[in-house]
Amino acid sequence: FIATVYFANTSKGDECLMRIVAGKYGSRPLKSCKGDTTRPTADKVKGAVFSSLGGSFDSGRMLDCYSGTGNMALEALSRGMKFATMVEKDRMALNVIRENVKSLQEKNCEIISGSIFSVMNRLKEAYDLVYIDPPYAKQENEKLIQKLEDLDIVKSDGVIVVESLQEEVWPEKIASFIKYKEKTYGITRISYYQKEENEE
Repeated sequence: FIATVYFANTSKGDECLMRIVAGKYGSRPLKSCKGDTTRPTADKVKGAVFSSLGGSFDSGRMLDCYSGTGNMALEALSRGMKFATMVEKDRMALNVIRENVKSLQEKNCEIISGSIFSVMNRLKEAYDLVYIDPPYAKQENEKLIQKLEDLDIVKSDGVIVVESLQEEVWPEKIASFIKYKEKTYGITRISYYQKEENEE
């Protein structure tokens, strides 16, 4: 059993203060980028997403396609995910990810510099969880999910989670992935996809 505690994202100057919500790193602080370089997922939304995924994990691999601060991937590792790949192209954000990983002394992860579309061919193993949260003005989620399928990057029972603006409504089916759940939290929409043969 993992107790989930929500911590509001608060700001100190231009820096957003975040925390790990639950798991072995529960309540540990995370650094964020100054200014609007990244848009970290709010702790309340983050907690709700992981609760929807079952709360905690028993191993598994996560791909964080637009990692920003490493917020979501580190939450997954805290909750029992075995390994996480964090992809980010912004230099400032990459430095913040490295600082957050170092502060937690987390070894079971890799940080890849570059856009997700440019690095996908380098990914060697399939993932149980893929998180897609690009800058809201640069959504290419359908294209990305199609590419994930083409390269067989998502396991047969894996889940793709898409974070977007509330007004962005994604198709019921993208490639062979079916949208099986959708929730909105304020201005944020969270859409969950699994391969068609695993639809309940």
